[in-house]
Amino acid sequence: MLSASIGKKSQILSILQNFMAINHYENFPVASILLPRRLRRAVTAIYRFARTADDIADEGDASPAARLAALDGYRTELHLIQQKNTPTTPLFTELAVIITKHQLPLQPFYDLLDAFSQDVVKTRYANFGEVMDYCKKSANPVGRLMLALYQEHDPRSIAYSDAICSALQLINFIQDVAIDYDKNRIYLPQDELAQYHISEAQIKRHDSSGTWSPFMLMQIERTRKLLQAGAPLGKVLKGRIGLELRMIIMGGSTVLEKLHHVRGDIYQQRPVLVPRDWLNMLYRAVRAK
Repeated sequence: MLSASIGKKSQILSILQNFMAINHYENFPVASILLPRRLRRAVTAIYRFARTADDIADEGDASPAARLAALDGYRTELHLIQQKNTPTTPLFTELAVIITKHQLPLQPFYDLLDAFSQDVVKTRYANFGEVMDYCKKSANPVGRLMLALYQEHDPRSIAYSDAICSALQLINFIQDVAIDYDKNRIYLPQDELAQYHISEAQIKRHDSSGTWSPFMLMQIERTRKLLQAGAPLGKVLKGRIGLELRMIIMGGSTVLEKLHHVRGDIYQQRPVLVPRDWLNMLYRAVRAK
């Protein structure tokens, strides 16, 4: 819900950068000025889990086998928590306290690990269904954990949250085509690239000619509809969490507007939020309660 995924796969925008106490993870609402103090320890623990697991998947020069083995080590620690046994590391000892205190579900943690493992072995996505399945594991779990922290368990709210998180992840993919390609990853659906006659060579050249604009505009419009499908959650949730969520939704909408304005030419002008955008977002978020 509040942000979406992790590190290289979860930069979901710079939307939340002004909320961050730990800038290494651009989009996690750690120490948000709107986050209640009673939840900051929990959010920080979840952040550390996500951050360190993402680094295992992406950072350094370890082999794929070594990365997957290290992530399996994280799964083993989660199994210990699930079995109500004592974890073997300080990271998971702290996480166990948070999970017990707030009665957090374990499945979102497992889903995040599955997303990190997938990034080790999968670099192309055949169709939009595969992309959305990745979002289900890489983005949606963070929203579900945040809802659980706020003791919001309504199925409708969870569905709204999933839509928002997936949309934010898709915005990240649209923004960062060039960045992801440099890491040998393409999250744009292969069948749709072929439909619009866009090759990997064109992406490599940072070439926005030909059918690039209509292709990107289609991606942008689909993402906008998904984000709007989850937008009612900003009014369902009250207080600080509702305000923060409305800010995030408006931030995503603003980036999509900027992407549409440049017709998807992220090579020449990667959209970012400027102070004027933040003021407008805050004004609209307060009025929309």
